[in-house]
Amino acid sequence: MSGGIEAFRAEVAAWMAAHLSGRFAVLKDRGHAGDGEAFPELRKEWERELAAGGWTCPGWPIAHGGRGLSVAEQVVFQEEYARAGGPGRLGHIGEGLVGPTLIAYGTEQQKRRFLPGIRSGSEFWAQGYSEPSAGSDLGNIRTRARRDPVTGDWLVTGQKIWTSLAHLSDWIFVLARCEEGSAGPKGLIFLLMPLRQPGIEIHPIRQIGGGAEFNSVFFDSARAEASCVVGAPGEGWTVAMALLGFERGISTLGQQMGFARELELIVAMAKETGAAADPSIRLRIARAWAGLRAMRYMAIRILADSDDPQARLEGLGYKYHWSNWHRDLGRLGMDVLGAVGVSASDDPRVEKLRQLFFFTRADTVYGGTNEIQLNIIAERGLGMPKEPRGQAG
Repeated sequence: MSGGIEAFRAEVAAWMAAHLSGRFAVLKDRGHAGDGEAFPELRKEWERELAAGGWTCPGWPIAHGGRGLSVAEQVVFQEEYARAGGPGRLGHIGEGLVGPTLIAYGTEQQKRRFLPGIRSGSEFWAQGYSEPSAGSDLGNIRTRARRDPVTGDWLVTGQKIWTSLAHLSDWIFVLARCEEGSAGPKGLIFLLMPLRQPGIEIHPIRQIGGGAEFNSVFFDSARAEASCVVGAPGEGWTVAMALLGFERGISTLGQQMGFARELELIVAMAKETGAAADPSIRLRIARAWAGLRAMRYMAIRILADSDDPQARLEGLGYKYHWSNWHRDLGRLGMDVLGAVGVSASDDPRVEKLRQLFFFTRADTVYGGTNEIQLNIIAERGLGMPKEPRGQAG
C-alpha cells in the first residue's frame, strides 16, 4: 500500500476519530465481553457505518468483497480500532468465522447468498457448537439432523448453549449429528440456519455480572435448506475444525489491544487507591505486562508463519495462555480496588473492573476449558497418548 504501513495506520486512526463521534461516541469502549448487550441497535448501525467506509471484512479477498489487506495491515486496523475505543463487533462471527469458512468450503451459491450480508453489516450470525453435554468436547454433540424425504431439507432437533448474542442474530451455523449411530467426529453435518423460524426458541442465560449476552437455543424440527449444508453430510467435523482455525486469526491482535487498555486502567487505579505501593501488586502488574507482550509475540508468529507446521503446533497453546492471563488480570483489578470493589460506586472505572472480574471467571471455560486445552496440547502438539473418551449418546 502506497505511503507505507504508518500512513495506513494514520488513515485508520483518522477515520475512527471522524466516525466514532457524534451519535456513535456513546459506543466507545462498549459492547465487549461482559458488556455484550450494550446499545445493540446502535451497534448494528455502526456495523453499517464500518461497511460504508470499507472497514468490514478488510482481510477478505477483493473478489469476495473485502479489501485484500495484508496481515500487517489487518493487524494495524485491529490495533487502531481498539486504540480508538471501537465497540464490540456484532458482526465479528460472520466476518471472522462464517465468511472465511464459506470462502474456503462454501458453494458459489452460498457465497453469493451470504457473503454480501456479512460484508454490508445487514445480517448477523451466532455460533451453534456447544451443548449441555458437549461444551469443550465437540465430538460428544447430540443435536440431530435428519433429512426431509420430501424437500431434501434438514430438520434439526436438540439444544445449543452459551450461544453468544443469538437473540440479536439473524442466522446460526450448527454442528449436528446426521448419521444414526455415529460417535465422536464422524457422522456430523455443518448447517446454516435462520434463527427466526418455527421450531427455534432462544432463552437468555443470566450471568453473575447481571447481563444475559449468552443464550440457550432449542431446536424442534427446525429447518435448514438443502442448499445450506457446508461441505458434505458426514464431513461436518472438517469444516468445524477449519472454522476454529479462523477463530484464532487477526482479531486476536485487536483483543490484545483491549487487554492493554484494561491493564492501563488497572495501573491508573492502583496509583489512585495506593495499591501501587504494595510490592506484590507491582510484581503482578509487571508479570501482566510481560505476559501480554508474550501473547503478542505468539499471535504475530502464528499469523506470519501460518503455513509452518511448527507455528501451528505452537498456536495450540494460545487460548490456554490468553484465558489464564485474562482471568488473572480480572483478579488483579479487583485486588487493586480493594474495599472499593465490593461497595457501591458512581465511578464507571470501578464498575468496569468489577465486571472484568466477574466475566473473566469464564475465560478458562468458554471456547474450551483448561482441561481440554491441555489435552489438545498434549495429544496434538506433543504426540502423547490420547485420553479415553466416552461415546456420544
